[in-house]
Amino acid sequence: MAIGVALIGGGIWAKEEHLPAILASKDLELKAIYSRSLKSANDVAGEVKDTQKIDLYSEDSSQTFGDILKRDDIQAVVISLPIANQGTFIKRALLAKKHVLSEKPVSENVQDGVVLISWYNGVKEEFDNVTWSVAENFRYLESFKYARQQIEELGKIIGFRVRVYANITEDFKFYHTSWRKEPTHQGGYILDGGVHFTAGLRLLLGSDVFVERVAAFTTSLKEHLPPVDTVDAILKTNTGIQGTFQSSVATTLTGPEWTIACENGSVTVSSSTVTVLSVDGEEVVKEIPNERSGVPPEVRAWGEALAAGRQNPEQTPEEGLADLELIELMLRSGNHDGEPQKCKYQSSTAEVSK
Repeated sequence: MAIGVALIGGGIWAKEEHLPAILASKDLELKAIYSRSLKSANDVAGEVKDTQKIDLYSEDSSQTFGDILKRDDIQAVVISLPIANQGTFIKRALLAKKHVLSEKPVSENVQDGVVLISWYNGVKEEFDNVTWSVAENFRYLESFKYARQQIEELGKIIGFRVRVYANITEDFKFYHTSWRKEPTHQGGYILDGGVHFTAGLRLLLGSDVFVERVAAFTTSLKEHLPPVDTVDAILKTNTGIQGTFQSSVATTLTGPEWTIACENGSVTVSSSTVTVLSVDGEEVVKEIPNERSGVPPEVRAWGEALAAGRQNPEQTPEEGLADLELIELMLRSGNHDGEPQKCKYQSSTAEVSK
């Protein structure tokens, strides 16, 4: 029997990505949609076929988020809200014994993430092993997974570089969401999008190579992209190698590119294109189609895990915390004129505690 799910959020990502992904999952059945306003909940529901009955909830109607949590036929929620709002909804859902898939990042900052994860790990058994998963669609991009397989064939990793560039203008559809236009979270777009880019890097490096120290410079090039829109960082790993991470949402430079250098060649991912270059100069370029943004397989995997009574290791909040930590330390280093910062949560054996 399919698991009853409520979609929490009425924004662009909820409407364009999460909604169709839930509807397409064989293990999930959409029962309800919640948004701050009934108007936006209705707008999302308008994408659902008329034959399917979806109940609507909002803060400006008689049926609110709390009423969703009382329903026995809803066992799980997908939370797709502004970064600053998610923590409260995550905790309320878990307290109501609902499984949670929350949109990245795991929290606004590492400190809040550590507190929430520590609380969750302490109570989940008491709450019938309810699961909290953090969405990160880059871990479900086939091009990245294929690239990781190629990296494993090329010997020891000896270096890496990440270059992700964009030029966000004021007519960009995501720009008009108020919490992105006037962000209260650190880093603005550098945090919001950057956790995707660090997740991609961490996936390609694998679990045996992880970042231990970060040094970075940050700057603001455009007034409409506060507080900073550009970061250039050097990352040093536990194996002694180092690499670079460069990202800007205010440049005419082009990207994206993730390149991992190995003893016997290099692998580069750029969207759906994967290039393998051997040390003797032979180059193989393959197109590895991704399923949309990676959200459909991400949600599908979450549903399959719930149906099987388990949690996917790549969706744990600890994974989301590691993605966030790298961006936060880059921002912190930039605020301190490039002062190196030490990582705490990058190793797979790192313990998260208050």
